[in-house]
Amino acid sequence: MKYSELKVWQKSLELVDELYEVSSGFPPSERFGISSQLQRAAVSVPSNIAEGHGRKSTQAFLNHLSIAFGSLMEVETLILIAERRKYVDRNKSASLLAQTDQIGKMLSGLRKSLNKR
Repeated sequence: MKYSELKVWQKSLELVDELYEVSSGFPPSERFGISSQLQRAAVSVPSNIAEGHGRKSTQAFLNHLSIAFGSLMEVETLILIAERRKYVDRNKSASLLAQTDQIGKMLSGLRKSLNKR
């Protein structure tokens, strides 16, 4: 199976697209602040899934999935900060956080299945 066939990779890539769109509406003063950090953290999730899968080692894959999960938690925190700063409304924030929650559960499930090997 290719990494691009993993649902968790596909969902995280969809989240990247949505976060790029949302962060494009942030104030210009945040271009090198929250906006940039949110984009980098979001990109890190599918990137680490792909990189770990490409290592062809279960242990390396597990390590990269752990990094992806950490980046996902960073994304959640940045969404909450953006909401507090009123860059994102509460409804959009809730929708984004529901996506991160789903991706987090998928990452955890994948990690558990790999640990059984």
